[in-house]
Amino acid sequence: MLLSELMKVIPFTEVINRSGLDPEQTEVLSLCSDSRKAGSDSLFVCISGSLTDGHDYARTAYNRMCRVFVIEHPVRLPDDAFVIVTPNTRIALARLSAAFFGNPADEMTVIGVTGTKGKTTSSLMIYHALNAGGIPTGYIGSNGIYFKEYAFGTVNTTPESYDLHFYMRKMLNAGVRTLVMEVSSQALKMARVHGIRFKICIFTNLSPDHIGEHEHPDFDDYKCCKHSLFTDYGAEQIVYNADDEYAEEMISGNRCEKIGVSLRKGADFCADEITYFRSPGQIGVSFTCTYGAKSIPVSVAFPGEFSVYNAMTAIAVCSRMGLTPEEAAEKLKNIRIKGRFETHELPSGATAVIDYAHNGVSLKAALQALRAYEPKRLICLFGSVGGRTQIRRAELGLVAARDADFCILTSDNPDREAPSAIISEIATYFTNGACPYVAIADRKKAIEYALSHAEKGDIILLAGKGHESYQIVCGVREEFSETEIIRQFCLQSQA
Repeated sequence: MLLSELMKVIPFTEVINRSGLDPEQTEVLSLCSDSRKAGSDSLFVCISGSLTDGHDYARTAYNRMCRVFVIEHPVRLPDDAFVIVTPNTRIALARLSAAFFGNPADEMTVIGVTGTKGKTTSSLMIYHALNAGGIPTGYIGSNGIYFKEYAFGTVNTTPESYDLHFYMRKMLNAGVRTLVMEVSSQALKMARVHGIRFKICIFTNLSPDHIGEHEHPDFDDYKCCKHSLFTDYGAEQIVYNADDEYAEEMISGNRCEKIGVSLRKGADFCADEITYFRSPGQIGVSFTCTYGAKSIPVSVAFPGEFSVYNAMTAIAVCSRMGLTPEEAAEKLKNIRIKGRFETHELPSGATAVIDYAHNGVSLKAALQALRAYEPKRLICLFGSVGGRTQIRRAELGLVAARDADFCILTSDNPDREAPSAIISEIATYFTNGACPYVAIADRKKAIEYALSHAEKGDIILLAGKGHESYQIVCGVREEFSETEIIRQFCLQSQA
């Protein structure tokens, strides 16, 4: 694409061009914000991140023969560099990426899901139900990027703007024109979804999370970023959890259609007659969903009241996308989601459950949901990410110590922090009245300990990793799959 065409989509305050390079004659064949991907035909956008500043890597990109740069504060580059100065390089990258890939979002129906908990499960329920109902749909979120027969990994819940537009174009090329996307608070704060119009926006719930030095400074900032999805991105319809204490605040500021889901009366979609069921390899919930004058039975293989909210949200969205509520409910019956209450029956008759619960609120909800199935013992295996706030560790420790029958403290992406130090910090919250625990720093050994000591009727919650297929240790991603560890254990037990 010609540089002159790309320059039309971003506001700029200055162009520094001592080399005489002609934008009308200069072809840009790639965009990047990672200097390692820069080349002679690249445009390098200097992004200021929470940990590093891309401006510091402009010279690295230059040494890789890149000559076109977008900056928001001064950098030192040789005279043959073509430099575009813009007020916000994150917004610039989003606009450049959209233009570079032919504005794919404009050709798609995009559904955005935000909230503290439930984004992944709600999104994937919608994704699976729409596809099963004959509406080709893509998914972008914590579990990766899915469309048709393709699957790709992601680093962030909502990828960088360049990746979003890259994959949306791939989806369109594959015949997919509907996309359900998890929209994180960081994505909104960092303009990753800038310029994308979301036809349907979904609010699951809100509680304090991602607050710290390198994330949101406080809850108000976190809340405001979430709220912006419903006011700044063209929502035509909002599906929301009417029972959440922040619901009215979050969906305020627009005049679009609003569809509420609730466990109480008075919403557009309401649930009652909730019952829990457990069978070998399956833990789930059934309920009656009432909308208008109709009621339909719904059953999903996920536990707890929050699964009722997720299922009703999916039904409400699908009903706006061409499926009837009855059709949507039928499609939800057999859905399984990797790392979200992923259930495995063990040879001992115990049940292992893999879930992404990684903060106090989600761990409490997971443990309470599993407690409803009356396990002989409720065993919780968990750790806490290295380099994160002490508040999260306190929440995890206090919740697990109170709500589990036995705990196994272990590692969860310790990164450059010593696992033993993280575990020792969590252990300080196991005081008077706390359940017993053991500490095993090696997560694989900790899981094997849990599986081998489980008894018939026990439920083991492996919390924190969920869908992740790696452990981050000393800055390195090491291959790690809890599903595979359980599979190998079952094979060895049956040999």
